[in-house]
Amino acid sequence: MTSQNPSRRRYLLCPPTYFSVDYAINPWMDPDRPVDRPAAQAQWRLLRDTLARLGHRTEVIEPVPGLPDMVFTANGATVVDGRVLVARFRHPERAGESGPHRRWFAAAGFRPVFAAGAVNEGEGDLLVAGRRILAATGFRTSRAAHREAARLLGRPVITLHLVDPRFYHLDTALAVLDDDRIMYYPPAFSLPSRRLLHTLYPDAILADEADAAVFGLNAVSDGRHVVLPAAARSLAHRLHAAGFTPVPVAVPELMKAGGGPKCCTLELRSR
Repeated sequence: MTSQNPSRRRYLLCPPTYFSVDYAINPWMDPDRPVDRPAAQAQWRLLRDTLARLGHRTEVIEPVPGLPDMVFTANGATVVDGRVLVARFRHPERAGESGPHRRWFAAAGFRPVFAAGAVNEGEGDLLVAGRRILAATGFRTSRAAHREAARLLGRPVITLHLVDPRFYHLDTALAVLDDDRIMYYPPAFSLPSRRLLHTLYPDAILADEADAAVFGLNAVSDGRHVVLPAAARSLAHRLHAAGFTPVPVAVPELMKAGGGPKCCTLELRSR
């Protein structure tokens, strides 16, 4: 059971003003499947309001026309102790997001702000877990980016290998709950990575395929409250049994692009 009190967090979000599915760069995206943009905007507002209701500070980066995935701010950077490593996207469709994120962090007073040299998709694949960073490779972020992140962000990096293309980013297959606990979907990882996760986190909450497939692991935790997709009902029960407070939100329109609550939420960690 958890006894840790929730800590107040600061998050960066981006309104889905230009959100659409115009291309397919992950298995969930289908340009022939229409997106209801007003519904997506309402769902995003619900997520933002939920985070605020839990006591967290939310900030907004302005969306840019022609960058429909910019709503997924978690992919834009990784922030540790005020140091920022801005993403370098693998796919050209998203490459234009790096510049607006770099400018936002510079204007907001973050120092230093690094531009990634290696392919690195921010908190999509680099998740801060206490004093370490859990980092994935296999589909988006390169292994070289793990070495770069360790050097620039000053934290040891644990490399994990994703093997199921449905879970193309680490934050679709694993969520950090607090400094010492995580939840994850084992089949998303290679066997050596599963063994490593079991060694590091023997008491982790394990998700089943049904909950993983509705982005149940794409969750935002403040150490007690866990904001996750409403469809992940079984996982919510497991969180409750472990002493966490699940906070369900429905974001089905955003899920059409392969994202959920965590994808829309970049944590701003100050010194």
